[in-house]
Amino acid sequence: MTPELSLFISLFTTLLAIINPLEAIPVYLGLIDGKPADEQRRVARDACLYALLLSFFFLLFGTLLLRVFEVPLSMVRVVGGVILTRVGFDLFNPPASGGIIPRGNEEGGNIAFVPLAMPIMFGPGAIATLISMASTIKQSAAELMHFVAASAAIVACMAVTYLSLTYAKPILRRIGRQGIDAATRIVGFFVAAMGMGLIFNGAVEFLQPYQAAGRVALAL
Repeated sequence: MTPELSLFISLFTTLLAIINPLEAIPVYLGLIDGKPADEQRRVARDACLYALLLSFFFLLFGTLLLRVFEVPLSMVRVVGGVILTRVGFDLFNPPASGGIIPRGNEEGGNIAFVPLAMPIMFGPGAIATLISMASTIKQSAAELMHFVAASAAIVACMAVTYLSLTYAKPILRRIGRQGIDAATRIVGFFVAAMGMGLIFNGAVEFLQPYQAAGRVALAL
């Protein structure tokens, strides 16, 4: 297996696991409830397009942003985890005000961008993954070919996500409105768990240098 193919498979499976289109389905159906069919397709298309553009932005400029603002990747994971945990809580137990997850009957909000594209489809986990991948690609000898493989993986992942949203209703047709609500709450629980995992991993990664320094000081 060539390094490019290995990179494609690795990034595709990682992004697909992080985005998890099946988790986005109940949220998507809840947001488009009562909208006409053409509007539903437009929301699915725009959400995937926004997520695609965000993916390429962080693949190209993610490491530069970290250097400009002097933010370590561990802090990106921590802050992203906080945001993801808040989203999970709002999904699990929606507040009366709607919280940071707008409801489908709200007017004037671009639900394709927030919350579908970001943070449901393209959240902190995807941001951290792409920034890490970008730094790895820039350190490789075949930078151009690795970038092409990473780009293909992103496009393929978004294509699968778009198909999942397009056929969201057939997938959950037999579940019903209460089933969608239950699925959304289940998704919220796991989204919050993913957020806590990011916080924990980011904190451990941030403290590792200090732990090593402490060991050296004790040895001396």
